[in-house]
Amino acid sequence: MAWGGISKKGTTPLFCFTNIMDGPFYVNILQSQLLPAAKNMYRRRWHLQQDNDLKYTSCVAKEFIAENGICVIDWPSNSPDLNPIENMWQIIKNNVEKWMPQNIDELIKFLIKEWEAIPQGTVNNLVSSMKN
Repeated sequence: MAWGGISKKGTTPLFCFTNIMDGPFYVNILQSQLLPAAKNMYRRRWHLQQDNDLKYTSCVAKEFIAENGICVIDWPSNSPDLNPIENMWQIIKNNVEKWMPQNIDELIKFLIKEWEAIPQGTVNNLVSSMKN
């Protein structure tokens, strides 16, 4: 599994893991991956978009988000997943499949390689699609 973020200022580092993601593990990702990347890109005044998955809306996640002053974009319940990151995942998936990874180590290597190779123009197009 992988976690990453996109914004008009670029991508976060891609974080690959084999654990099952639950609320506490998601908080760990927010703390170790999102906050440092967001502070590096924005310093302050940024917003997090996430869907209504139970791990994202768990008490532990909500508490961490509130304690850290993270502004979350409201996302309608039972809505189709229109988050632009889903288009990014599809691009990555298509590109990684061409490598035909043979094991988890190769999969992670190719995921990171393809994540880092996505042009900023593509990221900008995906992010701007959210505003339309």
